[in-house]
Amino acid sequence: MTQPINHGRRSLFNRRKTPAMRPPWVRDTIEFTDVCTRCAACIDVCETHIIFKGDGGFPEISFKENECTFCTLCAKACPEPVFDLTQTAPWQHKATILDTCLTYQGICCQSCKDACEPRAIRFTPSIGQVPSPKIDVELCTGCGACVAPCPSQAILLNAETDPS
Repeated sequence: MTQPINHGRRSLFNRRKTPAMRPPWVRDTIEFTDVCTRCAACIDVCETHIIFKGDGGFPEISFKENECTFCTLCAKACPEPVFDLTQTAPWQHKATILDTCLTYQGICCQSCKDACEPRAIRFTPSIGQVPSPKIDVELCTGCGACVAPCPSQAILLNAETDPS
């Protein structure tokens, strides 16, 4: 005899620690999963292949191998009113550096700085220590170029909650 599936218990294993990162220019006034039809048009046209089918088939972003060039192809390909290209910024995500950064272990590494085109990542020299990274959130576009080259996976992009 087969036991019925207890979906309440199963959901304990499927809970996200952080909300899914959606493509750039998604309207902040909508509930994304209510409007997106999961047609994959944005996934198909993404020139850097950072958009993938996530939970429930909805598009999500991953910077594990590449960055967002903000080409707008995803927004232009979408047949639904999901995107808003009139927004001043494509999204409110900014890079943050975790404690696993090699510089905090005394190892000189600046791979994130080298990958950052807007030069939002700077390293501050200190006497007797390796230079430590600092992110200028005003310059950070949230493109994710710094994520893939980081050998210790110490960079995350998070939604900026307080722009000040």
